[in-house]
Amino acid sequence: MLDERKLAVLRAIVQDYVGTEEPVGSKALVERHSLGVSPATVRNDMAALEDDGYIHQPHTSAGRVPTDKGYRLFVDRLAEVKPLSAPERRAIRHFLDSAVDLDDVVARTVRLLAQLTRQVAVVQYPSLSRSSVRHVELLALAPTKIMLVLITNTGRVEQRIVDAPSPVGETVLADLRARLNAAAGGVRFPEVPTRLQDLPDAFEADDRPIVTAVLSTLFETLVERTEERIMLGGTANLTRFGHDFPLTIRPVLEALEEQVVLLRLLGETAEPGMTVRIGHENDYEGLNSTSVVSVGYGSGDESVAKLGVIGPTRMDYPGTMGAVRAVARYVGQILAES
Repeated sequence: MLDERKLAVLRAIVQDYVGTEEPVGSKALVERHSLGVSPATVRNDMAALEDDGYIHQPHTSAGRVPTDKGYRLFVDRLAEVKPLSAPERRAIRHFLDSAVDLDDVVARTVRLLAQLTRQVAVVQYPSLSRSSVRHVELLALAPTKIMLVLITNTGRVEQRIVDAPSPVGETVLADLRARLNAAAGGVRFPEVPTRLQDLPDAFEADDRPIVTAVLSTLFETLVERTEERIMLGGTANLTRFGHDFPLTIRPVLEALEEQVVLLRLLGETAEPGMTVRIGHENDYEGLNSTSVVSVGYGSGDESVAKLGVIGPTRMDYPGTMGAVRAVARYVGQILAES
């Protein structure tokens, strides 16, 4: 483990390189930072950092730049994540509060993250498997056709058509609607089938096939993997960092087109905390020159999905982490209030 002085030198190198886009030399470090040591000591510390793999010299007679290992230590030893200003927080809240439905919340979140961080923003839709039932609506479309509308606690709306085995009376439909909501309202999706398995027994024998058909469609909706939806924005921001990608930006753009890759980048939804994957920590080879900052969002301490940003490893980590965390917190609050 590095001592505090070498860590201060590494921190200064990262900050200068992120800010100037130029390799950093010992003279510049001494001039720009109050390190409290002589230029010779800084040069010795930089040599030690290079030997340990935290920085490297991109070409002869150049200064040093951080490696993936150097960025990792910098992130792990951050004293604090840069907070957003009060005006920024108010602007975020106002912008997200204007959303009219879940799709609008996700779209606005993507735009907001891309603008705040000037990176590529990725937002996962709330997972159905981690949602609970807010309301079930049943609408008669025809004598033997029913529209089932499932509304989740996160604002997702799923619609399905049920083909009833016989004509459905309004009295039966109203009774079924009331019983469904009484038994399933506020219940997590995985627990709903158990709560409703005996529901057909509450109806007359002639009506039970209709109830069974509605329950079958509802249960299919609960287990479908429609939750794996991703919205992406700000891809054009990558053009600002062309020189940060060793050969070409093409592998990065190709990776961003693959939804499975994006889901894997965000990580498991069950991990609500902040995750930062740097360079070669990303499994997908095309993204070895990028960093991914992601965090879970949801109501309370429970994460229902993830959001984050993707950019070059030469990233303003404190600012990016602060923006991602703040946006996730506001999205969670809005979903809880909706």
